[in-house]
Amino acid sequence: MKGFGIVFIGVVLQSFLASSFDPSPLQDFCVAINDARSPGILFLNGKFCKDPKYAVVNDFLFQGLNIPGNTENPNGSNVTLVNVDKLPGLNTLGISLARIDYAPYGLNPPHTHPRATEILVVMEGSLLVGFVTSNPDNKLFSKVLYKGDVFVFPVGLIHFQFNVGRTPALAFAGLGSQNPGVITIANAVFGSKPLIPVDVLEKAFQLDANIVAYLQRRFGEPSNY
Repeated sequence: MKGFGIVFIGVVLQSFLASSFDPSPLQDFCVAINDARSPGILFLNGKFCKDPKYAVVNDFLFQGLNIPGNTENPNGSNVTLVNVDKLPGLNTLGISLARIDYAPYGLNPPHTHPRATEILVVMEGSLLVGFVTSNPDNKLFSKVLYKGDVFVFPVGLIHFQFNVGRTPALAFAGLGSQNPGVITIANAVFGSKPLIPVDVLEKAFQLDANIVAYLQRRFGEPSNY
């Protein structure tokens, strides 16, 4: 009976480990296509896969990441994301890339990637970066980075980057998903569609209802409050 218990525990642990990670690809690649009528397709992980014999070199190529993004916006930053929608050959490979441009004192505001860890390298300028751990600690890990510095943001945690310099800054980020997703905190909370009721946000943030309504006007549709 003791031997059976050990075997049973082993099986349970193996099952847990097997279900804790995304499965590895079972073929060299799975180029994404949007046309379900194309020959030799397979629907996998949200994207149709092209039959490998129809793959071409441009399925694995993205051009233009050398071009600076437009930072003329309220945050003073721009993210150029190369994910599976821009580079079909990324499908099922579990990785994507982003170029992030920052105007002087530009901000990539607090946000999360629900499906990816992010590793960021500063190419030009200096950035104040940080992430906040989950409840109950909500501990901030923050550091000023300079050219050549690398920082990692664990999957799902709120993080940010702020250009503390007087000149533009540039960073590149690798993300551990073909489609990492992004939730910008202010936009999600105050600009949801439809809007979260004012009463809910008033209580959650301990703010006056007029302030909540103002923030909703800034980030979303006009409030009925």
